[in-house]
Amino acid sequence: MANWFVFFCLNRTFSNCLETVLTIMGLYYWPCIRNHSTNYPVNRKCGLVIAALACAIRPTSAIIWLYVGMLELFLTPNKVKFIILEVIPIGSLVLGFTCLLDRLMYGSWVIVPLNFLKFNFLSSGGDYYGTHPWHWYFSQGFLVMLFTFTPFSITGMIKSKNHKLSALILWVLALYSVLGHKEFRFVLPVLPIALIFSGYAFARMEVSGSLSSSVTKKEQVPRQNHTTKWSPKLRLSVFFLLATNIPMALYMSLYHQRGTEDAMNYLSDEAYKGRVKSILFLMPCHSTPYYSTLHHNIPMQFLDCTPSEEKGELDESDRFLVNPLGFASELARNWSEPPSHIVLFSSEETKLRDFMIQQHSFKEVKRFFHAHFKVDRDLQSSVVVYVVNHT
Repeated sequence: MANWFVFFCLNRTFSNCLETVLTIMGLYYWPCIRNHSTNYPVNRKCGLVIAALACAIRPTSAIIWLYVGMLELFLTPNKVKFIILEVIPIGSLVLGFTCLLDRLMYGSWVIVPLNFLKFNFLSSGGDYYGTHPWHWYFSQGFLVMLFTFTPFSITGMIKSKNHKLSALILWVLALYSVLGHKEFRFVLPVLPIALIFSGYAFARMEVSGSLSSSVTKKEQVPRQNHTTKWSPKLRLSVFFLLATNIPMALYMSLYHQRGTEDAMNYLSDEAYKGRVKSILFLMPCHSTPYYSTLHHNIPMQFLDCTPSEEKGELDESDRFLVNPLGFASELARNWSEPPSHIVLFSSEETKLRDFMIQQHSFKEVKRFFHAHFKVDRDLQSSVVVYVVNHT
């Protein structure tokens, strides 16, 4: 819970977040991942059901379960039973259910996992949304997610000698590195596993500070009683983690890139008062929440970024960023009446100020702080709301 990225990301409605929870639940039940005990029994069938659900929700989860499944197949004494009586029936049942659900929603038979894999893996459709170098997860992405937990996680991997879970992390990072399009959330399911290793490192630190040095490598880290005092090294390490992760979590969750949400909350209040007729978002696609925040049946338009079938053809969002004034002028020629509100980032607002104020009688009504530093694009320091001036 102290990791900044868990605090920042895991409470969101990404499919990756549910995939992460299901992955940790599923690994808990797999015999090849942890030793069987009377207090916490393993249950491979339960693990298979959870794994199938994770793959149904996000097909790329198969990267994780392919590794776990092959490891289980190699270690289990009854391989035929595992394949014939467990994997095939459970996998077919979950796949059949998801296909029926998709048939109900789409109105025709659609195998969504197959389309997902074809677009993201076979055709590299994800590259349309930007690419990173192959080493990005190892040199930047996953290290940023772990942040100051990194040295403790590496220490835990070395000291625990749990090669199965260590290899799982490396397997996931390596396979996702093959894809051109990379995002932090893609490797979110293995973040808790890396944090488990840092927890092991802390537990070993506590043992070395409170017990004699006669603890052998084969002994598990014992549970300490409540009167045991933490060693100075452990206290310093915990303080270091909290002092670095808590400010990062609060800043990234409460301040960084908050302008789009503040703007939508403002527009929602204005719509409730009957002051909003229609909204045009002149910003990269999906920059703001939509009806989930507005909660009013008001016409809204944002720039489309649907992948083109013709390679190299720019979508609306890209054409706007390349030439904001030209795109907005072309858009305005098709207006039967202008929108009552226009929302855009300050970086584009400077290029469109005369177009909105002089040519179409808009005026700035609100400006919201968005970010102190740039991430993928030029600095989008604020979000500006313009309203049409009828006076």
